[in-house]
Formats: sequence, C-alpha cells, structure tokens
Amino acid sequence: MIRTAALAALLASSALSSAAMAQTAPPANPSAQAVAGGFATSDATDPYLWLEEIEGERAMAWVNEQNERSLGVLRGDPRYETLHQQALEIVQSRDRIPAPGFRRQGDVEVIDNFWQDATHVRGIWRTTSVESYGTAEPVWETILDIDALAAAEGKNWVYKGATCLPPEETRCLVSLSDGGKDAVTIREFDRTTRTFVEGGFVLEESKGGATWVDENTLLISRDFGPGTLTSSGYPMIVKVLKRGQTIDQAQTVFTGQPTDVSVSGYALRDADGVVQATLINRGVSFYEGETHRLNADGTTTRLELPAKSNINALVRGQMVFTTDQDWTAPSGQEFRTGDVIAYDLQAWLADPTVRAQLVIRPGPREAIEGISNTRNKLVVALYENVRGSVYVYEPNPSGEWARSRLDLPQNVSVGVGSASERDDHVFVSVTGYLNPSSLYLADAATGEADLTKSLPAKFNAEGMTVDQFEARSADGTMIPYFVVHRGDMAMDGSNATLLYGYGGFQSSLLPGYSATVGKLWLERGGVYVIANTRGGGEFGPNWHQAALQENRQRAHEDYQAVALDLIARNITSQPKLGIMGGSQGGLFMGAMLTQRPDLINAAVIQVPLFDMLRFHKLLAGAAWIAEYGNPDITEERAWIEAYSPYQRLEAGQPYPEVFIHTSTKDDRVHPGHARKAAARLMELGYPVLFYENTDGGHAAGANLRETARRIALEYTYLTRRLMDAPAAD
Repeated sequence: MIRTAALAALLASSALSSAAMAQTAPPANPSAQAVAGGFATSDATDPYLWLEEIEGERAMAWVNEQNERSLGVLRGDPRYETLHQQALEIVQSRDRIPAPGFRRQGDVEVIDNFWQDATHVRGIWRTTSVESYGTAEPVWETILDIDALAAAEGKNWVYKGATCLPPEETRCLVSLSDGGKDAVTIREFDRTTRTFVEGGFVLEESKGGATWVDENTLLISRDFGPGTLTSSGYPMIVKVLKRGQTIDQAQTVFTGQPTDVSVSGYALRDADGVVQATLINRGVSFYEGETHRLNADGTTTRLELPAKSNINALVRGQMVFTTDQDWTAPSGQEFRTGDVIAYDLQAWLADPTVRAQLVIRPGPREAIEGISNTRNKLVVALYENVRGSVYVYEPNPSGEWARSRLDLPQNVSVGVGSASERDDHVFVSVTGYLNPSSLYLADAATGEADLTKSLPAKFNAEGMTVDQFEARSADGTMIPYFVVHRGDMAMDGSNATLLYGYGGFQSSLLPGYSATVGKLWLERGGVYVIANTRGGGEFGPNWHQAALQENRQRAHEDYQAVALDLIARNITSQPKLGIMGGSQGGLFMGAMLTQRPDLINAAVIQVPLFDMLRFHKLLAGAAWIAEYGNPDITEERAWIEAYSPYQRLEAGQPYPEVFIHTSTKDDRVHPGHARKAAARLMELGYPVLFYENTDGGHAAGANLRETARRIALEYTYLTRRLMDAPAAD
C-alpha cells in the first residue's frame, strides 16, 4: 500500500436500540469550567518539569524508586507469576501464524517473515517458498538474525523493517532501532549474500527514512543538522543521495517549512517495479499535505490533489487515492469525504483537468479499512457497522470499475495483507473476539479464497458470546460498542469489566482475537468491552472529524456514555468497572479519571498523553496539533485546557488507585506525560502504581519477554482492583 502521509497515526498500545442512561448526574461540561488553581498552566507553575528530562539523573532516580515500589506490589501478588507465565507462553508461542510478505528474490517469488520467540528474542528475518509456506511446517531460511547481530556489534538492536529495490528485491535498506525508538539507523543489505554491503549505503540514527530510486540512488529525509527538522522533530528536507556520496554531498530537492509535520519522498512504481513518478510528500499538518512530483531536471511540480488525501495504489496505470474532505477536482467533478478516486496516471500528469473516476463511495455506516493492489486488481477491506468484507475492483476500458466480493467468512474482522504484483494473489486475515485468527490466500481474479493457516484456540471460549450495543452520547449520537462475556453472565452489576478505548487519529477498534485478553481476563470470568467512539475511523473520516480539536470532548463523552450504559444494563457497576487505553487512549483514560471518576474503580493508563498544554513541545507532539489544536493560540488553548488531565487533577476526588506505565525509550509520546501524571497524583495523596520500562519505544516492550511482563503487570493490577472483594485503596 502506498501512502503519502509521512507519519503513521498515533497507535494504541496493544492490550491491546439504547438502554436508559444511569441515573447518575454527570458533572458540568468541562468546557465550561475553569481549571482549578491554575496548576501547571505555565512552565512557571509546573513543579514537575524536571521529570521531562528523559534520562536526567534526578528523573531516573525517581523512576527507579517508583519501579521498585510498584513492581514490589504487583510482582509480590501471588497471582502475578501465573499470569506472567501464561502471557509469556502466549506471546512466545511457536504456533502463531507467521505474518507473510510477498517478496521477489530475483525471478522467484518467495514469502518473507519476521519472527520472535523464546529462542529468538530480538527476532529473525527469514524466508521460504510460497509452496512451503502453505504447508504445516514451512522450511525457513534465515536472512538476518537480529540477536546475533546485536551480540556481535554490542548494540541493543530492534528490527524496524526492510525496504528492497524492485523488481529483483535483492538489495534492501534495513532499519535498526536502538532499544525500540522511532529513530533508526539504515544500512544496505544484500539478500543474496545475506550480509551488509561493504561500502554500501549507511544512514546514521535519525527519524525519517530512505527509499530506492534505482540501485545507485536514494531519496532520503532525515536530520541533516541544525535547522533541518520541523518543530515536530521530523525531517524538513528531502535529498537525493548517490552511491559513493557523503550525506553532505547529497543534492537537496525539496525543503518544507519548520511548521510542517514532516517531508518525505518515495517512488510510485508499477507492477513490474518501473518508476512511473517520483513523489515528495509535504506533511503540512498531520492530516493535510501537498504532493509534489520530482522532475528529471531536479525541479518539483505540485500536483493537484485534495489537501486531505492519501495515494493508496497504482494498478494498471490507474493511480488510486482517497479523500478525507469534500473536493472539487480541476475537471469540475464533485467528490465527497471518504470517496476512493482514480486517475489515469500519465494522462493526469500531462493534464490535471482530465476526468477522474469514482471507484467507491462508502455509505454512512461504512468505512474503508485497507486498500492494496495485486498486479491487476484493487483489493479493499470495507466495513459496515464494524463488520468487514473484502471486495475486488477492476478498471475496464469504459472507465468504470467492476466490483466482486472475495469468498470469505462474514460478520468478522478482515484485514488485507501482503499482495503479489506478479499475479493476483493476496493474503487476507480473518478474526473475531472469540474466533482464533485465520489466514486465507485469495485469488483476486477468481474470487476464491483458500484457508492457508489457522490458529488453535488459546483460551477456553466455550459458553462465551459477543454482543453489540449502542450508548447515547451527551449530544444524542449513538455510539456502538462490543461486549465479550460468558453467555450465562448475571445481569446484576457484579461482573468485573474492562472497558478499552482509543478514540483518535481515525484509528478503528475492530473485532479481533486476543489470546492474552482471553486467557488472562475472559477465561477468569472478566467481561471485555470495546468502545467505538468518535475520533476513531469506524465509520470513515467524518466519524473521526466529528471529534477533532474543539470537538475533542465529544469523544470523551462518548466513552463515558458507554461506561454509563454498561452500568445501566447491570452488566457491571462502579466497583467492578475498569478502563484501559494507551497513547491517545491514555489521554482517554485521563479524561475519564478527571471527569467521571465516580464511574470507575481501576484505570490502566499506557504510554499516555496527559499534559495537553505542553504536548506540542515534547518530542513528536507538534505533529498532533491538527488533532487537538495549538495550546499557544488562546482560543484553542481554552478548549484543550478544559480537558487536559494533568491540570485537572485535584484533591478530594474519588480517584481509584491507577496503574500508569511508559517507556524511557519512547521517542514518540514523551515519558514525561506519564511521570508527571503519577507525581501529581502522589502529591495530592492518591495511591498510584507507576512502572517505566527502560527499553521498548512506544510499544513499551522491545521484545516478547518485556511484552509479557507488561501484560502480566496490567492484569495483576486489574485482578486486585476488580476481581477481589472488596477492592479498596
């Protein structure tokens, strides 16, 4: 899939008819309230700025003290070790489905996979034939062993992927992170010899990236020194680097503005690997950008595309893109938010006024969750009311696009995986809350799909069921949510219930099988709830945009409405209701904690955003101004200040003991958010459990062992708070 967006959306951490509302009156809308006391409304009034010194001596001493105390409590619980062993067994299991990626190896098509287990803690990049992959026991060949590499070089390497030069794909750019950070070192690798290329391309650690133009040329975007990064900390400059040149000798071909989010370049290739256009994306904001064509003479030409758009694919000469805004094309054609549109690429490059083709127009309860292309087809994951199907689209000479549906199970979650550009095969994943993941190899030309692999059940789901309900939010909008539970669950408010949420960046929470949730929570009698609030992408761009900036509080109210609905249905009650969310979802947790603490008795706050008056000054935070607004602008600061959890924490509230965790190596969401949240709560006299992994990046775990530890800590905490009776601070 081709994307013009330079940055991935802020991701959630992995875990990861309407009933009458509960008869509990909510507090006044926080947008109408002043922040009490003016705590931390300026740098001068923030006593915990020192905790933003990521590896500062004082800050790390505080972290170590909190880690020792919190780990002592949670790992000292007699249930921790069992939960830890269960989590470890699941995440290190060898009967996971190896995620397949079509790759050409010279003239042969193969399947690549990156694999981690108890033996390969950091992981191995490996390959097998297409035929072998379809067997029960594929014969794998190791391409690169990250554990061995880290040991040989004395580095804390975390594999971040490889980009190989089409069509042969024997020369690759391997990205390696120190401890899981977003910033990577890029090194040229030869798949044939399975060694790094002596004297090959090497780019030292930086956020940004590199893409192949040809075997001797890269487009690179990175930190080139002072004045070359945006205020978000991402590259502002794109250069062309020739083999044998130093970074200083590379030719600058595009320079953005300091206020941009990022700038990057890529090559738009056809199915044979031939470059049809070299493009540069200027990310003006997280959602708005410009696409420029790099011309043969080194100049650039801005292309006429919507500001909010993504280029998704090039199939049979048709450039396919989506628009997240209403748009009038240069031809005069009118398109709507969410439309999928196509241009004959070469005709459009020659004349931007040529007519575009409407490929898909999703309905009001539909959303597109994935677009890819095979050699001749466009493959689309289309969801209706949060249930997915996969459709195949094909251009025809008349300019219309024919549609057919792949023969897959219905009423499930589907994901479009790797697609072959040698033929029309594509991998599709199928899963549900109670259905172990399955992998199909589909032929987009015929519509047939063959089951290739399926997982054994990892928890006992006998007698469990999934319900979908709706809650009425404060403005009357109906918010869907899923409840996973035992079929014989008593509706008496006694059920330990975990409510998960994210609610931002157009990221959808779709049904999926989580072995750890099932084993560590559902199998032990817990109820698992997933809220599909505004801010997400479950119903397309409009669903996301309804909770942007000045409307962010809507998403918080949606989440609160689900909690109220759970209580109103007697599924649970305040002593038995806990919440969990990470990153933007961590902000969700903070908003619930400070706005409706009366509804909950536990909160797992993962790698959170929390101090929203300073989020834009910390690491990648400025990139998210388009989502939240700019605290430096008075009007926008007012709506942010109204819900910013850090400033709203106050004494005398029924806050439960919370569990906050983060990572020192998270270079996306600053660990200072989590640290300051914990410190402020402690200052006010509330019980807090805080844990900071010194590795792990934004995922809060650099390897499977660290992931299992984090999961066990979370569910030990939730057990103490929600399953024990009574749960008391």
